[in-house]
Amino acid sequence: MPPATHEGLTLFAGLSQAPGAMSAASQRVAPEGRPAARVEAPPAAGGVPFELVYNDYFDFVWRSLRRLGVAESSVEDALQDVFVVVHRRLDEFGGRSSLKTWLFGIALRVTHDHRRRVRRKGGHEPLDEAVADPAPGPQERAANAEMIGLLDRALDALDDDRRAVFVLAELEQMSAPEIAEALGVKLNTVYSRLRLARQDFERAFAGLRHQEGP
Repeated sequence: MPPATHEGLTLFAGLSQAPGAMSAASQRVAPEGRPAARVEAPPAAGGVPFELVYNDYFDFVWRSLRRLGVAESSVEDALQDVFVVVHRRLDEFGGRSSLKTWLFGIALRVTHDHRRRVRRKGGHEPLDEAVADPAPGPQERAANAEMIGLLDRALDALDDDRRAVFVLAELEQMSAPEIAEALGVKLNTVYSRLRLARQDFERAFAGLRHQEGP
C-alpha cells in the first residue's frame, strides 16, 4: 500500500519512527520487565502454547492497544483482558489466519469496550505527550510535545473503524490483505476506510495547525 505523503501524515510517520518520540503511536515497545501472565498457561492448543503467545506477542498487543487509544494508565488492565480472551479461546485458533491478525482482532474488541466505557463516563484519554528520549533539549522536547498533541487530536478525530485501518497500515505497515484478515472485512472496505482515514486525519491536522497559528 503506498505511503501517505501529506503534511500531517508525513509528520506522524516521522515522529512515530523516531526513537522514543511518541509513546502511543510509535515503534516503542512495552516497558522492559513485563508482568508475568496472570492466567495459568493451558496445554498447547493447535500446537501453540499460551506462554509462547504471551511472550512473543506481548509487545505487539501493548503497541496495538496504545495506538488504538487506550491510555498508558489503563493499558495493563486492557492487556489482561486481551490475554484472558486469548487463554480462553486459544484452542479455537485453527491457523486460518496469522496469530498477529487474530490477536489484533481481540485487542480491537477490547479497545472498543474500553473506549465505550470511557465515553459513557464523559472522559477522554489522550495519547501521552511525554518524550522518552532524554537526549533532546528542553526546547526540542517542548516542540515535540506540542506536535504530538496536535497529532494525537487529529488521530482522535478518526472513528474507530477508520482508526484501526490507519494504525495497521501507517504504523504496523500491514498489507491490505493482512488488514482485511485482521478486521474481518472485505479488501475493498480496507482501501475505502484507509483513503477516508487519511483524508480525515489530514483535514483534522490542517485545521488544528490553522487554529494554533504559525
